[in-house]
Parts: sequence; structure tokens; C-alpha cells
Amino acid sequence: MHRDSDTPRPGTPHRPSPLPLPLDGITVVAVEQAVSAPFATRQLADLGARVIKVERPDGGDFARGYDTAAHGLASHFVWANRGKESIALDLKDPRGREALHGLLAGADVFVQNLAQGAAARLGLDAAALCARYPRLVAVDISGYGAQGPYAHKRAYDMLVQCEAALVSVTGTPGQPVKAGIPAADIAAAMYAFSGVLAALLRRATTGLGGPVEVSMLDALAEWMGHPLHLTMHGGEEPARTGLAHAVIAPYDAYPTADGDRVLLSVQNDREWRRLAEQVLERPELAEDAAYATNAARTANREKTDAVVAEALARFTAAGALARLEAAGIACARLNSVAQLAGHPQLAARDRWREIGSPAGPLRALLPPIGLPGGPEPRMGAVPALGEHTDALLRALGMTGAQLTALRRDGVIA
Repeated sequence: MHRDSDTPRPGTPHRPSPLPLPLDGITVVAVEQAVSAPFATRQLADLGARVIKVERPDGGDFARGYDTAAHGLASHFVWANRGKESIALDLKDPRGREALHGLLAGADVFVQNLAQGAAARLGLDAAALCARYPRLVAVDISGYGAQGPYAHKRAYDMLVQCEAALVSVTGTPGQPVKAGIPAADIAAAMYAFSGVLAALLRRATTGLGGPVEVSMLDALAEWMGHPLHLTMHGGEEPARTGLAHAVIAPYDAYPTADGDRVLLSVQNDREWRRLAEQVLERPELAEDAAYATNAARTANREKTDAVVAEALARFTAAGALARLEAAGIACARLNSVAQLAGHPQLAARDRWREIGSPAGPLRALLPPIGLPGGPEPRMGAVPALGEHTDALLRALGMTGAQLTALRRDGVIA
């Protein structure tokens, strides 16, 4: 299981933290699926909120079925759903909605990312809920927003990446590609997360919650700020350059003698001089008009890259990195995902924990938000579908006979 915040590390004295987690005492109810809403609410759970995940009785969040890589569990689901309680309710049944409202009556935050219009048909859109529960912060996450010609389009991550032009600037000159992670989902999740925190801060002074609206397109369009402003104000769209940089050279990945690739970035002409003298071992290139300035190196990118590639190919990746670092050149290894899982910096900074799950302990990264002087984030277990249904409904006053009837009718699981 994960290391509790007040559990001392080996060799350290036990000193309970004087501070609670920031969201201790906050209850979140989420009708969520896939990535955007679940990842947003996981951030809230990590910071101490109680998150109640409402799932369909017939299979639950469909992300549970994406793969079986995490000891039989889906990797997406494990990543985005730790630390939550799962209740399985059929919200199309009035009894299921009544149970949900029982949970909402004691909640601080509601988050949903159902298909556009589905929440409104169930009376669960942010406007309706905030009218009924004035202190509730209610979050609607959608693909394209509630209005406009795209409002009812189906919105999956890859599609939004295309609509937001991320794909147009990612890849090589001959081949656009989508990002290898669900960038649109993650962008929406993080704006939903920060929107909840802002709304809770406002509620602390006004006593009122209110709606929060986030669309995947809006979120990713914001992340496209640099290429968007470059195009709008400069009149020319940025080229796809793979790992290279459109206006800086050398800036790319280069193969080494042991088959790895090392990336380097030369940001100014002083760095080029050091690279030429200390790594390339060709000091004359520092004064050569074809290479001496970034403008010249960019105009002669193929020749510049060939010179750098020839030099780095003499070294192993470790040797190349050591030379580059000694010369003060920014550099990195082109890691695989497996290498990230064993990254020495993550290990040295004690970033890994174990979390519980229906399949047993699983390895997981600590959240990026550090809170020195306080407890560690609360990295709770990944829930089984409907694991907490009975306990939550009994807490609302339901009897065993009522639960039996609801289960018999398929309203709960």
C-alpha cells in the first residue's frame, strides 16, 4: 500500500504534519468517464478531497475496458481513478437520480463529462444544479462547449487535437501525427481542476458555488498559443520539424555509437563556439561564416546537422552526454517509456509509491504538486466497480431491503 503522510521514512523521526491536505473536508461527486473528468477529479482526490465516482451498473466507466495491462486492469483507469469511491447507479431510473441527489445534498463539487446534452436531460447540468444547491461548484466538461455549430459533435481526444491544429504542428514535414498522450483530455482536466480550486476560493468569501465550464477545444486552443500567435501576427504557419526546431540549429536528436540518440540545443553563438571547440573538436567552425551565427546554421541546417551527427556518432550516449554537459550545452537522452519508469532522477527524488487496487499493489508516481511542510498527497486505492455502493447508500438512510430491490431491478450494482 502507499506510504501514509504521517508514516516516517526509514531513518527519519516521526513528526506528524501540522497541516492538513488542502482539500480535506471537501466532497466531490463525479459522473465521469474516459480521461478528462476522471483525471481532474483524481487531482482533487490527491489533495485530500473525498471523490465519489458514479458509474453505470453495466460495466461502469468505459475506460475500465481499454486494456488489461495493469495486472488485468486498464492502464488509463488506474492512472486517472485512484483514491475514489465507486458507486454504480442507473441514472436513467428515477430511483438512481434520487440517490445521486442524496449525495449531492452533502457535496461541495460536482463534475460531469457526459455527451453534450445528456446531463441536461437528466437535470444534471451545472446551471440546474447550482440553482438547486447554491453552495455547489458544478463543472461541465465538454468537447466543444455548450453553444455553437460544433456543440453536439462527438469529441474524442484525437479529433480535438486535429480541430485545434495540434496535429498540424506535430510530426515531420511529410507526416503530421497526433500527440502520443491524450493532450486534449489532459488540457481540459487541468483547467477543470484549477477552475474548481478557483470556485472554491470564491465560495469561501461569498458563500456561493457556481458553474464552471471547460471545453476540450478551448483548453487545447489555449495550449496552441505560440503557433497560433505566430501565425496570426506573423502570417506564416510553423513548419513541422520533428525533433528539430524551426528557427534554431543545431537543435535535434543525433545517433550515438551504442544505438541511442542524444538531443542537444544550442541557443546562442557562444554555445556554438563551446560545442565546436569542446565536443566537435573543430574550433574553426566557430568562425566559419556558414556556421558562426544561428541564422547561418539554420540556413545551412543539413550541413550543421551532419557535422554534429558525425561527431556524436564517435561516442556512446553516456560519453556524448558527459562531453555536452562539460561544455555547458543543454542535452538529454531520447528515452523510451520503459527508461522513464526507471529514470534515475525520479528514483533519487523518491517519486514512486504503491497504491492499492482490486488486482493488488500497483506502482504510481507522486503527483507533481509538492506541498513541503505538509502531508504527502493522498494516493488512495483504485476502486472496483460499485465497491462502495452499499456503504454510500446506507449512509443516505437506505435499508437492506431497499438495496436488494434496487439491485434486483438493475438500478445499482
